[in-house]
Amino acid sequence: MHIKEIDRFFHELLPIDSLKKADSAINGLQVSNKSEKVSKIAFAVDASLESFKRAAQSGADMLFVHHGIFWGTEKAIIGDFFNRISFLVENNIALYAVHLPLDACPVTGNNSSVARKAGLDEIESFGEYHGVKIGYKGIFKKPTGCDEVLAALGFNTADMLAVLRFGNENCKSAAVITGGACREVEQAIDENIDLYITGEITHQIYHQCLEAEINVISAGHYLTETFGVKNVKKAVEEKLSLETCFIDIPTGL
Repeated sequence: MHIKEIDRFFHELLPIDSLKKADSAINGLQVSNKSEKVSKIAFAVDASLESFKRAAQSGADMLFVHHGIFWGTEKAIIGDFFNRISFLVENNIALYAVHLPLDACPVTGNNSSVARKAGLDEIESFGEYHGVKIGYKGIFKKPTGCDEVLAALGFNTADMLAVLRFGNENCKSAAVITGGACREVEQAIDENIDLYITGEITHQIYHQCLEAEINVISAGHYLTETFGVKNVKKAVEEKLSLETCFIDIPTGL
C-alpha cells in the first residue's frame, strides 16, 4: 500500500489535524521510506534505536509510535539523533508518530480506552491541556475500590509506580489522563473526582493529594500508553489488511 494512502487512513482514524495547535510534536509521517510502499507496520510506544532494530528484524517497512523523534524544535542531526535517522533510512523503514491525537481520540485513544476498561460509565471529556480537553472522566456503575480498578485494567502493582490510597475506599468517579499528566490531578481535585488515573506522578503532588483526599493510580507512562497504539494496530489489521506486529519495550516508568 502506498504511504500516502496509509497517511490518509491515520488522519481519518485520529484527530491529527484538529489538535495541531495544541501539540508540540510533529504528528504524522516523520520519516519516509525509499519506495513509499508499505506491506508491514510495526507498532511501539517509543521511537528509539531499539524499536527501530526490532522493526527491521520483523520485516516491517513502517513503524507507528506514540512518541516520535520530532517535537517542533530545531535539532542538529548528529550523535544519537543521526544514528536513529540513518538506521531508518538504511533499512527502508518509514516512521509515523501520533502524540496528543492518540491520547485524546474518543474511540481509539489511550485515555478513552483506559476509562472504558476501568469500568466507567457516562464518560465525558476532562482535563484541559493547551486549551483542549484530552482526558476523560466518568462514574462507576457501583462504588469501586482501587484494587478492582487495577484488576479491570490488568495492572500489576509490582510493575507500577504508585497507588496513593488517600480518598474514599469505594470510588464513585474517576478521571483519566495517561502519560506524564501528574499536574492535571489538580483538575480532578477541583471537580471532586474520587480517583485519578495517570502514568507518572512526582513527589510535589503527594501532600496535595493527601490533603485533598483523592486516590491516585500511577501506572507508569509507558504502560498507560500502550492502549492507543494497540488499538491503531487492530484498526490497521481490520481495515487495511496489512501485516502488523507490536514491539513491547517496557521501561517500568
